[in-house]
Amino acid sequence: MKILAVGDIIGSAGIRKLKNTLSKIRENENIDFVIVNGENSAEGMGITERNFNDILAEKVDVVTMGNHTWGKKEIFKFIDHPKLIRPANYPKGVVGKGYNIYKCKNKKIAVINLIGRVDINILSENPFVLAKELVAKLQKEADIIIIDFHAEATAEKIALGYFLDGKVTAIYGTHTHVQTADETILEKGTGYITDIGMTGPKKSVIGMDVDASVKRFETTLPERYKIATGECIFNGVIFDVDDNTNKVKDIKRINIR
Repeated sequence: MKILAVGDIIGSAGIRKLKNTLSKIRENENIDFVIVNGENSAEGMGITERNFNDILAEKVDVVTMGNHTWGKKEIFKFIDHPKLIRPANYPKGVVGKGYNIYKCKNKKIAVINLIGRVDINILSENPFVLAKELVAKLQKEADIIIIDFHAEATAEKIALGYFLDGKVTAIYGTHTHVQTADETILEKGTGYITDIGMTGPKKSVIGMDVDASVKRFETTLPERYKIATGECIFNGVIFDVDDNTNKVKDIKRINIR
């Protein structure tokens, strides 16, 4: 079983890159299951119904979210779609699902979305405590457990990796839009990478226009962000999962520049 996780889609440019790239990767790498982070697909903040449908049109199995989940109000129209999950540790009672179980090649794959608490101004439950509870539950219901941990701090991501090593199939980070080179299989068999990067404009500041971004830092004035233009990159990671043990036997970064 080969599972591909695609880094944060940045705007319509990122969606176009997904359309132009995903089918080739699927064919060349024999991908069985695809997870895409879509929280920045609406020109950098949130997701619209059109964005969501455009991503699903590429035969994507799951769309995960993050701190910009509610960036576009129309998400409330389709938040209950089975292929859309938002961070599970938003406060109790918030609409939507924090995880779901999908079937692929006679396997049940549980995908969990979590959000970090370090340097992210989101009121959320402790991701470690909630992850422990969810994983204990899902170990009885699914063969494979994958976690998209949408977090700012590398230390928080790495710590969660060790915390859940051997209990889940794989954990990967999203949110920083910069792919890390630390992909590994942890001691007890969990596939891990701190951040899988982004799918969006190459010449940019994490997807945003360079001049606008530099001006904000230079002047501290509230210059309006906008998506950068030009050539795009495609970032992601492939987890090759053993069909007998349901553990990752190989992990491969995808960095198409």
